[in-house]
Amino acid sequence: MSVRHAESALDKKTRIRLEDQRRMAYRRAIEERVEMRRIELELDASLGRLVGAYLSLGLAPLR
Repeated sequence: MSVRHAESALDKKTRIRLEDQRRMAYRRAIEERVEMRRIELELDASLGRLVGAYLSLGLAPLR
């Protein structure tokens, strides 16, 4: 194997590794965003139920 070919193979491996790292970082960012959105929706639903219970029990101050 020539030195030139060895350098080319190393560069290819390095490039592939860097592409994989970028791809995984992108995938993790998407997964984190999906999880945050799920949590936001869950909290919104819980808050809505809490407000509904508060109002239905007549605990809201009268004006």
